Amino acid sequence: MGTSAPRLDILAPLSGWLVPLDSVPDPVFAGKMVGDGISLDPTSGSLLAPVGGVVSNLHPAHHALTITTAEGVEVMVHVGIDTVMLKGEGFFPLIEQGQQVSAGQPVIDFDLDLVGRKAASLLTQIIITNGETVARMQPATGMVDAGKNVVLSLQLANGKDVLQAVVGEPQLSADITIGNPAGLHARPAAVFASKAKSFGSDIQLLLDGNEANAKSVVAIMGLSTKFGDKVRIRAQGDDAAAAIAELTQLLNDRCGEKADEAPLAPAAAPASAQQQDSDTQLAGVGASPGIAIGRIVHHRLQEFDVPEQGKGANVEQQAFARATEEAAAQLDLVKAQLTDPAKQAILSMHQELLQDPDLLAQTYTGLADGKSAAWSWRAAFSAYSARLEAQDNALLRERANDIRDVGRRVLALLAGVKQASLELPAGSILIAEDLAPSDTASLDPSKVMGFCTRTGGATSHVAILARSLGIPAICGISQSALKLPEGLQVILNGNEGTLAIAPTAEDLAAAEQEIARLAERRASEAKSSMQPAATSDGVRIDVVANIRNAADAREAVAKGAEGVGLLRSEFLFDNRDTAPTEQEQAAEYCAVAEALGKDRPLVVRTLDVGGDKPLSYLPLPKEDNPFLGLRGIRVSLDRPDLLRTQLRAILQAAPLTKLHIMFPMVASLEELRAAKAILAEEQAAAGVTDVKVGIMVEVPSAAVLAARFAPEVDFFSIGTNDLTQYVLAMDRGHPQLAKQADALHPAVLAMIALTCEGARAHGKWVGVCGGLASDERAAPLLVGIGVTELSASTPAVASVKATLSRWSLDECQQLAKDVLALSTATDVRHYLNQHAR
Repeated sequence: MGTSAPRLDILAPLSGWLVPLDSVPDPVFAGKMVGDGISLDPTSGSLLAPVGGVVSNLHPAHHALTITTAEGVEVMVHVGIDTVMLKGEGFFPLIEQGQQVSAGQPVIDFDLDLVGRKAASLLTQIIITNGETVARMQPATGMVDAGKNVVLSLQLANGKDVLQAVVGEPQLSADITIGNPAGLHARPAAVFASKAKSFGSDIQLLLDGNEANAKSVVAIMGLSTKFGDKVRIRAQGDDAAAAIAELTQLLNDRCGEKADEAPLAPAAAPASAQQQDSDTQLAGVGASPGIAIGRIVHHRLQEFDVPEQGKGANVEQQAFARATEEAAAQLDLVKAQLTDPAKQAILSMHQELLQDPDLLAQTYTGLADGKSAAWSWRAAFSAYSARLEAQDNALLRERANDIRDVGRRVLALLAGVKQASLELPAGSILIAEDLAPSDTASLDPSKVMGFCTRTGGATSHVAILARSLGIPAICGISQSALKLPEGLQVILNGNEGTLAIAPTAEDLAAAEQEIARLAERRASEAKSSMQPAATSDGVRIDVVANIRNAADAREAVAKGAEGVGLLRSEFLFDNRDTAPTEQEQAAEYCAVAEALGKDRPLVVRTLDVGGDKPLSYLPLPKEDNPFLGLRGIRVSLDRPDLLRTQLRAILQAAPLTKLHIMFPMVASLEELRAAKAILAEEQAAAGVTDVKVGIMVEVPSAAVLAARFAPEVDFFSIGTNDLTQYVLAMDRGHPQLAKQADALHPAVLAMIALTCEGARAHGKWVGVCGGLASDERAAPLLVGIGVTELSASTPAVASVKATLSRWSLDECQQLAKDVLALSTATDVRHYLNQHAR
C-alpha cells in the first residue's frame, strides 16, 4: 500500500468573502506571478496566522508577511492592493520576523477603515509562493470566519527536489540602484523572480553582505530593499551572462513599476525633467484640455450585498433575464438623452455586452451550481474583466472597464438596489480610481468642473467623453489623489496634466483670470469659425474633421469644418453579425457626401481593423503581438472580396463630392501597388476617374520612404496615434506608459518632418488626422513642418482655425525649427506652452 501525500489546511487570516485570485485588479497577483492561492475581501481588521510556522518575512511596511511551515511551504498574506505605499500607516505588527507562531494567532492588527480609504483595494491575497511544494490545491468559496474556516486545502508534493549541478565560474554584475519607491516589495519581487526562473543558472541577489535566491519571491522580499539601495546579481551556469544582463535591465526598469511615489528630483534637475509629484502638486497625463477650479468630491464604487445560494435555477434564471432586459432599457433611456453620437456608440456597445456569450456562459455555470443570479453574474463579470485588464491589448484593457460598468448596472437590479447616480454639487472636481463610461457620459458640465482618474490614458473612452463634454480631465493621476480630503479646493490643469493641491490666493487668482480669458477666447473663436482657415499672412490651411457618419458630417460643417479629412469606415462594420452589403455601405458614404456638398473634400479610409479593432465575423488568427500582425491594409489584401465591395460602395459617392480614398497601415510600396491595382479595376468597371488616392502614414517605414511613395500617391495623411506607438515601441493604451507615449516626442516629430520633406519634393500635400491635429498648441508647429491639412475632432475645429490665424507662415516655420532641435517631449510641450498665442 502506497503512502498518501501529506495535507496542509490554510485557515482564513481574516473574516470576509473569498474571491478568485484571477479576479484581483492587479495583473501581478491575478497573473499568479507571486504564486497561486486565493483572495479575500475582509470584514475584520485583525490578521491571524493562517498556518503554524516561522515568520520568514515581515515587510517593513507591515502590510505583508510570509510564514514558512514545518513542511517547507511558504504562505504569504498580502493585505490590500498598493498598501505598500502607506509605508506602515494603519498597520500594527504583533510579532517579529523570525518568530514562531501558531495557526490562528493574531499577527498584525490594522485600521480597516483607514486602510480601506487610503488603499487602492482591501482585497487580501493568501498565496503559496513556492508552488513546487504543492501537488494539488483546493480553494474554498463563499463567506469565511477568521481562524475557523479553511480557505485553501493543500496536497503536498512527495519527495525532494533534485539539485542540478551548476557549471562554470560565478559571474557578478556591477552595482544596480533600486529605483522602486518602496523597494522590491511583493509585485516587483514577483516580476524579478519570474524572470530569474526562466534561466537555468543559480542566481542570487546580493545586498550589504546578505544574499537571496533570486528565484524566490519571499527571499527577495526578505532582503528588505529600499529606494536607492545598491544591489548586485551573482549567477553561475551556462546562461549566467544572459541572466545578469536581462535581470540588470529589469531592475533598472523598476520591474515595470511606476515611479508615482518617487522622491522629488533635486533642485538642480534640468527643466526638461518629467514632472513629478510634490507637496503642492500631483501629476498625471492630460486627457482633456482646459483649466478648472473646484472642490474635491470623491467617487467610490457602490457595494452590493448579494446572497451566494439561489432560490432554484428557474427562479434565478428568470430574475437574471429580467435584470438584463431592464439594464438594456435603462441604457436606451440614457442614449435618448444624449446628442453626441460618440457617447451613444459607447452605450450601444454596453448593450452588446449584455448578450456577450462568454459572460452569459460563465453566469449560467454558476446558476447550474445552485448559486444566486447576482452571485453568479458578479463572479462572471469580475473574473472576465480582470482577465481582460491584464492583457497587453489596449482595447481589451479598455473593454474591461466597460464590462465592470455593465456588470454593476445589472448587479444593482438583481440586488434590488437603486444604483447611485453621480449627483454632484456645483463646482466639483471629481476624483476616482476609475470612472465608468456611462457615469462620464452623464456628467453635468455645469457642475463638474473637471475630474481625475487613477487609471486610464488619453485614448480611453473616459478621456474621449471628457473631451466631447469640454470637461478638463487628467488620467493616470498619482495614487495620492485618492487620499486628498473631501472639499479641498484645487486647480486642475488638463493642458499640463497637473493638479495643484495647495493653491495660494495668487494661484487661484491667476487660474480664474486664465479661465475667464479662455472662455472669452472660445466664444470669439466660435463666432469666427466659419471663416476660411489661414495664417495671419493669408496662407490657406485646410482645417477639416474626423467623422464616422452623416450626422457627424453635418455637425462638423456647422462648427466650421471645411470638409472631412478622415471618415472612419470601420464604424459601418462594428456591432454586426455580418459585413455590411455594398448597398448599405454606399447609402452611408453617399449620405456623408451629400452632407458635405460638391465643394468640400471627403477622405474615406478603407476598412481599418485587426490589432485592437477585431470584428466578430472576420476571424483573424490569434497573434502574440496583434499590433504587428494583420492590421489595416494587410487585412484588406488578405480578404480582397471585402475590399472590392467597399471600394465599389465608396465610388458611388464620387459624383456628390471631392472624393479621396485612403489606405491604412501601409508599410511597403508592394502593399500600396496591390491596393491601387484593385482600385483601378473597380474604377474602370464603375467608370469613375476623378478620385484622389493616398495612404495613412502610421508605420515608420512609410515616413522614412515618403519620397518613394510620393510619386505613386496624391496625398499623405499622418495618423499620429499609431505612428507614436510604432516609433516609440510603446502601446499607447498601456497603463504604465501612457505618460510617455507622446505624439510630441522629438522622434515622432522627426518622422512627420521626413514625410513632409518627401511629399514636398514631388508636389504632394500632407495632412494630419491623428490626435495631434486637435491640439491647438501643435497646429502652428505642424504647419511650420510642412503640413497643409489638419483633420481635427469637431469640438477642436474652431480653436485650431483661430490659433492659425494668429501665426504667420514664417513664424510657424521658425517655431518648427526651434522645436525640432529639442530633445524630449517634455521640452517640446514646455516650449509650445511658453509660445502659445
